[in-house]
Amino acid sequence: MENNALARIRENIGKVIVGKDEVIDLLLASMAAGGHVLLEDVPGTGKTMTTRALAKSMDLSFARIQFTPDLLPSDVTGLNFFDQGESKFVFRAGPVFTNVLLADEINRATPRTQSALLECMGEGQVTVDGETRKLEDPFMVIATQNPVETIGCFPLPEAQLDRFLMKVSMGTLSAEQEMDMLTRYIHDEPLTEISSVSNAAEISELRKKCREVYVHPELMDYILRIVRRTRGDISAQTQQSGTAVYDGSSAAGVSPRGTLALLRASQGYALVKGRDYVVPEDIKTVASPVLVHRFISNTSEEKRKAQIVSGIISSEPVPTEDWNRP
Repeated sequence: MENNALARIRENIGKVIVGKDEVIDLLLASMAAGGHVLLEDVPGTGKTMTTRALAKSMDLSFARIQFTPDLLPSDVTGLNFFDQGESKFVFRAGPVFTNVLLADEINRATPRTQSALLECMGEGQVTVDGETRKLEDPFMVIATQNPVETIGCFPLPEAQLDRFLMKVSMGTLSAEQEMDMLTRYIHDEPLTEISSVSNAAEISELRKKCREVYVHPELMDYILRIVRRTRGDISAQTQQSGTAVYDGSSAAGVSPRGTLALLRASQGYALVKGRDYVVPEDIKTVASPVLVHRFISNTSEEKRKAQIVSGIISSEPVPTEDWNRP
């Protein structure tokens, strides 16, 4: 049976965003799994609006950081300043002290500033001048970036990319979907009209339920085999023409953190689809969003990495069992 909170949030976002059902499902799966998302696509595809609709659908605090080359780490995390009135140093919290953080155009900031998010995303805390402060719970970062423009941009380092549970492309709209968008927006502004349909307590409970989603041992082995193939541990099998497979171009493959991320994302996606157990289709669906940006290979071309991961998925034998709880 579908989780009521997830169903309400999906329906609410659908009032604003047209033709992005799969993107919304992946976002909700990441949220349920306690992960962060990198939305990558050209300007005008709805990245920021999707994030705002998600945050507004939940009764959670929301903050946006516009990343620029002159942004400092303290502009993200906060800083201690001397308050003359109180004659002592006082901490001014940065925008990361929120529930949903939109890191807009994250690749426009310097690596030094990008690294300010590493501790936030990995451990849910911020350390300033030796003092560690916990972030709000739940905490989720949704970052955006434009894959086309490179002037004034700084590529995200592997350590930063690895903190994102998924990297998702918004994709394009069909002619019918774009007409639906025009009809919906001609007189109204749906984003200003929606209200929250969930709250922090429900989201926290949702994340607990995600950890309880059953994963059959055969499927855990399937996840492990997929990830180890990215490291070249299993030789590629000959496939039908037109299917790209692992060809030895991996420098390091996906890290163990990526293995765990694939497990968590599969659990989250199963929950979004109304099940308390994972099936192979869940793993196949989230594999590319979870693995491609973590795939450390000798080729830097994103499309080629995606083809390699797709080839691994299509060539790895899928176990057949009754996936429900025993």
